[in-house]
Amino acid sequence: MKILTISGYKSSELGIFSNNHKAVQYIQKAILKSVVPLIEEGLEWVIISGQLGTELWAAEVVQKLQEIFPNLQLGIFTPYENQEQNWNEQNKLYYEEILMLADHVDSISRKPYESPQQLIAKNVFLIEKSDACLLFYDPEKEGSPKYMYDIAKKKCEIGNYQLIQVTFDELQAIVDEETMYD
Repeated sequence: MKILTISGYKSSELGIFSNNHKAVQYIQKAILKSVVPLIEEGLEWVIISGQLGTELWAAEVVQKLQEIFPNLQLGIFTPYENQEQNWNEQNKLYYEEILMLADHVDSISRKPYESPQQLIAKNVFLIEKSDACLLFYDPEKEGSPKYMYDIAKKKCEIGNYQLIQVTFDELQAIVDEETMYD
């Protein structure tokens, strides 16, 4: 496996409106636990679309991992140009910081937002360009990751593709492990 796409819930879907929220640490720990073994097996790229929430938190994890694994690279492929246009200033600044540290940044559609088709095209692109998908998604709590999940599941059925899920139960296990001695 050379290329992994990471996605999952948006911060608003989780009710998280600050990157300093304690839950972000647990989500990042779950991402870290999943990604490190893949790097040790030869993972070279992590690709995301740069959406707020799981994807940008994953980008932070990748950027920290690059200190230990300098060959790991981060690619950000936005669904359309200026996706951050309607975000608040704090989120725009955070996004810009992540973009500046990425190894590759591009937009799949070279136009501003026009239709939901651009979001569908983004999901298809990320799945088609990767060997596996790490997805923070629990079918019991549907949300935007369901679309990526459906595309990844189809690719798994067709051929050599891997879908790695982080569910709320797995996240709770990490929380329990971390707070066991508090």
